[in-house]
Order: sequence, then C-alpha cells, then structure tokens
Amino acid sequence: MQTRIPRLVLLLAAAVFCGEARADTEHDRLREALRSATMQTRLLEDQRAASQAKLAEAEKEKAALKAQVDAAKAETRKLEKQHREAVDEFNQRLTERDETLEKWKSAYEEAANVARAKDAERAKFEGEATAYKASTKSCQAKNVQLISEGKEILNRYKKLTLGGALVATEPLTGVGRVDAQNFVQDSTDKLLDQKATP
Repeated sequence: MQTRIPRLVLLLAAAVFCGEARADTEHDRLREALRSATMQTRLLEDQRAASQAKLAEAEKEKAALKAQVDAAKAETRKLEKQHREAVDEFNQRLTERDETLEKWKSAYEEAANVARAKDAERAKFEGEATAYKASTKSCQAKNVQLISEGKEILNRYKKLTLGGALVATEPLTGVGRVDAQNFVQDSTDKLLDQKATP
C-alpha cells in the first residue's frame, strides 16, 4: 500500500506536470496566434492605409484630370465660338464684296452702254456730217453749173434779135422752131440734171 501511494503521487505529479505542460503549450500557441493576428491586423491596417492613400491620390488625379477636361471643353467651346464668329464674319465680308462687285459690274455695264451709245451717236453724226459735206459740195457744183446754164440762156436771150425771133417762129421750114425747141429742151434737161436731191 505504501508503494502504491508514491506511485499515485508520482502519477498525479506527472499528470499535473503534463497538464501544466499542456497549458503552457496552449498558452504559447494562443499567444503566438494573437501575435500573428496582431501582425496581420497591423499589416492589413498598413495595406488599408496604403490603399486609402492611393485612393486619395487617385481621387486627386481624377479631380485634376476632370479639371483639365473641363478646361479643355471650355477652351474647345471658346474656339468653336471664335471659329463660328470668324466664319460668319468671313461670309458677311464675302457677301458685301459680292454686292460691291455686282454694283461695280452694273455701273461698268451702264458706263459701257453709255459709251457704246455715244460712239454710235458720234459715228452717226460723222456719217451725217460726211453726207452733208458731200451734199453741200454737190450742190455747190450744181449751183455753179446752174449759173453757167443761166448765163448761157441769158446770153442767148440777149443775142436774140427780131430777125432771129422771126426765124425761130418761121412756119414754112420750121428749122428755127426746131432749133429753139431743141435749145429749150437741152436747157431744161441740163437744169433738171442740176436739181439737188436730199
């Protein structure tokens, strides 16, 4: 019986020892797990902080890019407006130039028509002047011829004597009458030839 007691004590002691040993092992394991969890938590916190920093940086870049895009859009709208205004101004000037050109063309055509009318009128006047000169010259020549014929008739009349008148009216042979009639006819023809024609 006495030998059993020490054994039992030994067994109890061993059990206690083993239990304490297991408790220490579990405690160590838990402490290690806690340490690992703490480290993981810190790591995750660091990662979260890094992610937040990256997110904040990305948001900042996004805001900067948005500002750039907005500025670019505003500049584009400004340039489009300037372009439209420039096109409108150019079209307006083009319209005004076309209107001015049409006015110049109309004025030129009118001046050209006036010049052509004046040229035609001048040519007509020159033709009429030439015709008048020729007609005047012809009338002067005919006038000279008429004067000559008149002088010849007057000279013949001055030379007419009573004897000559009797011969001209002598009814037997009729020679004097024929000569007188021929003279009258020739003189009439010459006078009619000198008649001026318009």
